[in-house]
Amino acid sequence: MKTVSRRHALRTLGLSVVTLPLINAACGGPGGGDDGTSDGGAPSGRPDASTGAADAADAGGWASGGTAGMADTYPDPFTDEPGAACALTCAMTLGPCHSTTFDRRDVSEGITGLPVRLALRVVDEACQPVSGATVEIWHTARNGLYSGDGSSPDLNLAMCTSNDPEATSHNWFRGSQVTDARGRVDFHTCYPGWYSGRAIHIHFRVQIGTSAYIVSQLFFAETLTAEIFASHPDYAEFGQPNTTNSTDSQVTAETVVPYILDTRRMTDGVMQAYKTLVIRSSLSDPSCSVPRPGRR
Repeated sequence: MKTVSRRHALRTLGLSVVTLPLINAACGGPGGGDDGTSDGGAPSGRPDASTGAADAADAGGWASGGTAGMADTYPDPFTDEPGAACALTCAMTLGPCHSTTFDRRDVSEGITGLPVRLALRVVDEACQPVSGATVEIWHTARNGLYSGDGSSPDLNLAMCTSNDPEATSHNWFRGSQVTDARGRVDFHTCYPGWYSGRAIHIHFRVQIGTSAYIVSQLFFAETLTAEIFASHPDYAEFGQPNTTNSTDSQVTAETVVPYILDTRRMTDGVMQAYKTLVIRSSLSDPSCSVPRPGRR
């Protein structure tokens, strides 16, 4: 098996970096106003062939090339009501790779990869939607490197970016959105890469005002990750991850289950990934943490 750390240089990726403005106003408001339908009321997610969203035939049906060809809207994954009592989402470590965030829906900065529409719904323990909350995400590029220039005290520059000049001159796969009336936000991103010692994951933080209500992580099904790194043209060169959900340092095969994203393939080959996040109604309410392996 080929071993690739996040210190693998970006020059081996053939990444085509497109520098975007740090504040991407063109991405629209919270959740992008997506109601899951096109203007005509039919499910969207079918860009015309000229947009280039496909190249999916060689990747088991998954699209490639990044977010440029993604549709503005996709079918709403949150058609169900969350219920009357919702189990609290528990905390995981912030990690050493947190950095400055940016208000934007498309967080890719033009980096290539399997395009992912990430939809998150924030509710409280009574299953009521939480509007006006800021949801922040951050994760690696397909090569396992985080981005960031080191201006944030949270970011361990050498560990997270390997001081790679491309990684330290960009802020790819970092962004935040504010929840709408349904408690929903959407991001345009790409499937993350892996680095030694961690399963593939997406960090997130939910804040109300300046107060953080939850900091945690989301994961993908191991079979899905294995498929992508075996056959997808943007990922196969890196080989299979050397750490899975069941061998990760933060979760176990059992504790990871509530934090695995639901996923489905859209008609254009884009991955839709989605999850409901449950936060406390008040910071004075009890919180919880996901037990790390070997700890109770």
